[in-house]
Amino acid sequence: MIHPTAIINQGATVPDSCSIGPYCVISGDVDLGEECELMSHVVIQGPAKIGSHNRFFPFSVIGGEPQDLTFHGEKTRLEIGDHNAFREYVTISRGTTKGGGLTKLGSHMLIMAYAHIGHDCSVGDHVIMANAATLAGHVTVEDWASVGAFSAVHQFDRVGAHAYIGGGTIVTQDVLPFSKCVAPRESRTYGVNAIGLERRGFSKERISKIQHAFRVLLNSKLNTTQALEKLRTEGDQGDDVALLVRFIESSERGVIK
Repeated sequence: MIHPTAIINQGATVPDSCSIGPYCVISGDVDLGEECELMSHVVIQGPAKIGSHNRFFPFSVIGGEPQDLTFHGEKTRLEIGDHNAFREYVTISRGTTKGGGLTKLGSHMLIMAYAHIGHDCSVGDHVIMANAATLAGHVTVEDWASVGAFSAVHQFDRVGAHAYIGGGTIVTQDVLPFSKCVAPRESRTYGVNAIGLERRGFSKERISKIQHAFRVLLNSKLNTTQALEKLRTEGDQGDDVALLVRFIESSERGVIK
């Protein structure tokens, strides 16, 4: 179950039940548990002890040196539990001596693509980290917590059990257990993408009709329901405005205005 292009140091422990794909590299002092799968181009550096039934997707780097200027090659460790999935380009650092020397991860986690877990972190069981979620050094994430996509957690912060951090949130203090935490959502619509429509070949007349519809929707004192009714009573405004109206009518989460 080991591809001939894989490079495995003689000091590594790899059970026969593991599957090691093309171009994977496993350094010495790595202890893999049973039934682990390294798909391809996975790098695991030690010292690291990894439990059973873990799946490592292509280009993940597990147990790399900590991104800390005070690290000078000390023998620090990474420990990972069982039944986890580490998606593409995930990076996980070993600990530092000043932080206790250990980065420790639990079991049944889903760590999505491009996520990063910094040195000396402690991550519990059943944790989900969505795409590009980032934990700085010394962060604690308790069981069943979720960290949303493109969210960053400041060093030494804690994320409580069962907490949910919404996407794009910058966390600079501890997140309460059982809570929902999200950055302010300031998204708004700034009118019609007129230049883009011109480049698509829209005529001035078509763009003018769309701009009129947007003025009714955004700049009048009408709410969305009233604005839609006004657009319907104005007669045939063309297929573009009809598409806009249908899009708003079919929205289940509301539209950005």
